[in-house]
Amino acid sequence: QSCLSRQQLLAAIRQMQQLLKGQETRFSEGLRTVRSRLSTIHASLAKAAPELPTATCPALQAPVDGRKFGTKYLVDHEVHFTCDPGFQLLGSSTRICQANGSWTGQEARCAEISECSSSPCQNGGTCLEGLNHFKCLCPPQWTGTTCQHQAQTAPPTWSVMDDPAFSRQPRCAQIAQTQQCSCDPGFHMSGAASNGICQDLNECEVYQQEGGPQLCAHACVNIPGSFHCSCPAGYVLLDDGKSCEDIDECSLSQDNCTSGSTCINTGGGFQCVTAQCPPAAGNVSYVKTSPFQCERNPCPMESRSCHQAPKTISFHYLSLPSKLQTPAPLFRMATAAAPGRPGPDSLRFGIAGGNNRGHFVVQRSDRHTGELLLVQSLQGPRTIHVDVDMAEYLDRVFQAKHLSKITLFVSAYEF
Repeated sequence: QSCLSRQQLLAAIRQMQQLLKGQETRFSEGLRTVRSRLSTIHASLAKAAPELPTATCPALQAPVDGRKFGTKYLVDHEVHFTCDPGFQLLGSSTRICQANGSWTGQEARCAEISECSSSPCQNGGTCLEGLNHFKCLCPPQWTGTTCQHQAQTAPPTWSVMDDPAFSRQPRCAQIAQTQQCSCDPGFHMSGAASNGICQDLNECEVYQQEGGPQLCAHACVNIPGSFHCSCPAGYVLLDDGKSCEDIDECSLSQDNCTSGSTCINTGGGFQCVTAQCPPAAGNVSYVKTSPFQCERNPCPMESRSCHQAPKTISFHYLSLPSKLQTPAPLFRMATAAAPGRPGPDSLRFGIAGGNNRGHFVVQRSDRHTGELLLVQSLQGPRTIHVDVDMAEYLDRVFQAKHLSKITLFVSAYEF
């Protein structure tokens, strides 16, 4: 009985397995059919549907010599363009992404402003661009449209704020029933937003008042939306846009020194110098052995005053900025023994003459070297002379004296 029942149960299970297998096959076939029909419907709908408009516009690049503001290229987004100082914007300063995937307006380009390219301002004047014209900001001692006339007290009467380029209409847009207005970079809203005007932000004054970082090494010039730095005559603006570097007129052969003189470069200019040996006095006379050195002629054996006079006189010319930080080493003197002869075993240094001697001290830097130090700052422009002598001793007996005549050309500026 139990054996029969077991066989019947196994048969029933096999029958159920066959039934499930058949159901599974039919279900899989049904799924494949439904998937195939869905794919066919999707393909036909996609083919028949009209192409939707693109939601973005192509990327825009900043113009050469200019800047771009705005990084999103979605529909209704704005991108703004400005040009660097010295360049004017051609094309559209603002472009808006349209629903058809294109931008409004024309491509923005920056063209160099030509009014100042010919350097019309004379005598160190600074050329400023206006609207289709230029203005010269003259140094205090010059006046005229191109700073061509000399004047004792003639600060420029023209102000950059008189130029209409320094005020602009704001850009406004209606957003959620309210009007939103904004100004270009470098401008700020003056007055109520509804009827305001965009006034130029004078960066030169703002940084000066707030005690912020120094914008320019020399002069800051406000221009519409920005500023630029200028340097005094005799200097050139460096690539960082704010530092000034002295022009070496001597190495560039821009000096007018005669053949008998030597060009010495100074801060903002140059000097033509001619070293002169002192005239003969008694038994003491000198001969020029190089453009900057005189040597004493041999002394009579019995002439003590001749032996006490400087054996050599050398001339040195140094260029210094104004208000140099002190103490500052300026010059070194050293002894050199002739071949085969014993050198001095003791040296004494001193300041022998010149104007403003109180600004200097001489100290020994090692056994055979003395150093001239500037200990009190000098404000330029001015020319300072200082004489330094070096006396040589051997076994405490005086041997010879050497004189260095130093001329300092102190610039009017701290750079």
